[in-house]
Amino acid sequence: MSEDHPSTTAHRSWFDRLSQALSGEPRNIEELLEELRQAQANGLLSNDTLSMVEGAIEVNDLTVADVMVPRGQVVSLAANAPFKDNLAIVIESGHSRFPVHGDEKDEILGILLAKDLLRCLAEGVTADIRLLLRPVALIPASKKLNILLKEFRLSHNHMAIVVDEYGGVAGLITIEDVLEQIVGDIDDEHDDDYDESRQMTELDGHWLVNALTPIAEFNERFGSNFLDEEFDTVGGMITAEFGHLPETGEEISLGGFDFHVSKADDRRVHQFTVRVHAN
Repeated sequence: MSEDHPSTTAHRSWFDRLSQALSGEPRNIEELLEELRQAQANGLLSNDTLSMVEGAIEVNDLTVADVMVPRGQVVSLAANAPFKDNLAIVIESGHSRFPVHGDEKDEILGILLAKDLLRCLAEGVTADIRLLLRPVALIPASKKLNILLKEFRLSHNHMAIVVDEYGGVAGLITIEDVLEQIVGDIDDEHDDDYDESRQMTELDGHWLVNALTPIAEFNERFGSNFLDEEFDTVGGMITAEFGHLPETGEEISLGGFDFHVSKADDRRVHQFTVRVHAN
């Protein structure tokens, strides 16, 4: 009987350990991840595959609140607004789905698909968008992401509205937001190395400010007096001031500060470059 090649023996040994990890009584997650990382080091898994497996495991510990688009950055449509105004928002934002509200933004009537609106245009009809609405799913911010992903798959919904304990809109989440936790964010070539986990970073006379920075923290750092009654974050406040979801490169002045959108995508603003007006 021929002897096994050393590398073959090493691979079998790893498969034996992995089989043991996946059979019988489950061991802790860290042991399983260690086996997978060892497999990647041995060339049995690619870096991308390992990252996706780690992301899939981490999803079990995340809630909707961890990844949702906050209320201040949600692009929504008013059911009572003129058809042309809503059409302009749809075209400008580039989104495919929009929550539609009644007189109050907390009164969510349904979800409008851009393709349904464009179909009306192709047919030469400017219908009441209430007639085009799809059912909306309302979920709590505490819902686990792995449970939400299963619900998305079963219902074929791609978007849900997140509500707070009082029934008000806290934000929204899409199936893409959940999947990004598994496959990772898709950054373009213009993204820099700024660490978004830091709320505010000073660089050569200006500041990089995370859009999710609480307004209260911004006020404390800069001595400003922006109100946080309607919006909690700098991103929500500035987006509302623009009156639309701003793109990278747009700039606005407010309260003695210049806010330059330095990082944004088609769903939300991520970062501002902020300069303080000279006295």
